[in-house]
Amino acid sequence: MTPALRVAFAGTPEFARVALQALHAAGCHIPLVLTQPDRPAGRGMKLQASPVKQFALAHHIPVAQPRSLRVDGKYPDDATAARDALAQAQADVWVVAAYGLILPQWALEMPRLGCLNIHASLLPRWRGAAPIHRAIEASDAETGITIMQMDAGLDTGDMLLVERLAIGRDETTGQLHDRLAALGGRSIVQALEQAARGHLRPVSQPVLGVTYANKIDKAEAAIDWSLPAEAIACRVRAFDPFPGAATQAAGEPIKVWRVAAEPGVDTQYPAPGTVLSVSTDAVLVQTGRGALRLTELQRAGGKRLAVAEFLRGFPLQTGQRLG
Repeated sequence: MTPALRVAFAGTPEFARVALQALHAAGCHIPLVLTQPDRPAGRGMKLQASPVKQFALAHHIPVAQPRSLRVDGKYPDDATAARDALAQAQADVWVVAAYGLILPQWALEMPRLGCLNIHASLLPRWRGAAPIHRAIEASDAETGITIMQMDAGLDTGDMLLVERLAIGRDETTGQLHDRLAALGGRSIVQALEQAARGHLRPVSQPVLGVTYANKIDKAEAAIDWSLPAEAIACRVRAFDPFPGAATQAAGEPIKVWRVAAEPGVDTQYPAPGTVLSVSTDAVLVQTGRGALRLTELQRAGGKRLAVAEFLRGFPLQTGQRLG
């Protein structure tokens, strides 16, 4: 990157790792990376480093893992140590991507170019924690990446660069996540190149069109069969891979991974959740409006299976109620 910038980076999951990799590949000098503390994960619940930490360590970049950045909060020693480390890093700018901790005012003011956030939506639509999930759930036609100058609000800062991306009709959150992560990496490199030359021009977010992407709750996984088929189909895609859309069949939980709405299939008699037909191609289920074709299912502890294979181990019957 010319002219060179010293870039401190704060992020935790895979989305952030892709951005960090892009900055590293672009030749940014990265004196410090902040990421969340190691968390227990997997069947053995062993402590695991975040994807960002793994990348940083593999490339010999110093890492700090404070539990908080608030010097007046629950972990003041963590915050003080992180502030000292960031001061010593003498970064020109901080890049933040899905970090998971709120940056206090001292952090926002420390770098001379401020703190830039990589946000996976077209702000001001879908401010908040789960913009990719909520865009698919809402059947949005497009989304994108906004590089934003961070301020004290929740994703309320000025927009510095916006890149748009069409959402595929059958795209899942997992698939869209990967495309947005790559776009985010390219966009932040472009934004920093412009910032280094003083070419970034902040634009205030529009007052109209603000929506909030609340964090995904596991309780949302349960399919409400009284909803229209199209709405359920969007939720199935939005909750793939997490938390996965789920229903009950014969008292056993099953996850529903792939569906297609059949709005032309309707009748006033079967209650929502009633199995209308069963074949090796699909299980057709009545919804509040239209029907839904289920083509990929999973039993608890099992694998995702195409419907023909699933039915060999878990038969479903016409007239059976799900949910």
